[in-house]
Amino acid sequence: MKIGIVGLPNVGKSTMFNSITKAGAECANYPFCTIEPNVGIVAVPDERLEKLTNLYNAKKTTPAVVEFVDIAGLVKGASKGEGLGNKFLSHIREVDAICEVVRCFEDSNIVHVDGNINPIRDVETIKLELIFADLEVIEKRLDKAQKMLKADKKYQAEIDVLNKVKSALEDGKSARTVNLNEEEKEWMKDTFLLTNKPILYIANIEENQISNIENDENVKKVKALAEEEHTKCIPLCAKIEEELSALDDADKKEMLEAIGLQESGLDKLIKESYSLLGLMSFLTAGEPEVRAWTIKKGTKAPEAAGKIHSDIQRGFIKAEIVNYDDLIKEGGIVQAREKGLVRSEGKEYIMQDGDVVLFKFNV
Repeated sequence: MKIGIVGLPNVGKSTMFNSITKAGAECANYPFCTIEPNVGIVAVPDERLEKLTNLYNAKKTTPAVVEFVDIAGLVKGASKGEGLGNKFLSHIREVDAICEVVRCFEDSNIVHVDGNINPIRDVETIKLELIFADLEVIEKRLDKAQKMLKADKKYQAEIDVLNKVKSALEDGKSARTVNLNEEEKEWMKDTFLLTNKPILYIANIEENQISNIENDENVKKVKALAEEEHTKCIPLCAKIEEELSALDDADKKEMLEAIGLQESGLDKLIKESYSLLGLMSFLTAGEPEVRAWTIKKGTKAPEAAGKIHSDIQRGFIKAEIVNYDDLIKEGGIVQAREKGLVRSEGKEYIMQDGDVVLFKFNV
């Protein structure tokens, strides 16, 4: 699963990307520093893994991961090829979700592509370029469906939903805000519209804004926009996050306490990004390895088993499952079993986040 980090030039995208991935993407005070997208694989913070590792004296710990892609800054006219628009649009089509960085800080030493700070305008700039690109896709699909309608009336349903989405786009609204039923959502799946991708907003702030973040006008504006899109806005200071990413756990905790934060903005971002994609983790635990496995919410036990190995899915018999909290509370699998907290689940069981699982299979 890939999440694309997007935004206008010089809003802090690459600084944030460096903080997340420690991949060393180039940063500079000029537009289009990022031309080819940088890619980084990031571990999903999960305190459960450390506790399970200690409980089982595991030799290896493997977290779930999210892939982040740092995409070139976008400017007005991208949908018509302005700036690096064509590259931007092609790269964003390849990701599963969007993380949009919005500049909410003043700094005369860092140029803004439009000359001044205005988060509403910046969000609208990107949204409109994506809408223009989506309208082009919709027009082509409508033209094709209308031609096919002459031979098969079933295409009327597709035309109806395409027109519904087109109307919203023409009103300046993202496709993701259109209220569609399940059948209509199926019609739209293979259109791959950019504004239909899940989105998360990052309000990039300065350190001096942290203490009064709830009353910061620019941040409040981005949060309001996020609510309209039925998503979230995470305020963070990319500069501080970059400093935090270079520290060990003890020093990081000390710095967070000094700033007055419970956890880093990046930890929040990675967790929210994971959730944004509709993902969750089930866990396997033993002396050789403790591991978090990524699955879609709603996944049944055999499909989850297939994440480990196709043979386990093919020969699935049952899943022995204990709730993580119960396992930790009782102090081990033997004690949990004695208390009747280990369940046997069959093929129809829908996995829950934090299930600690042992799959039984026969091939």
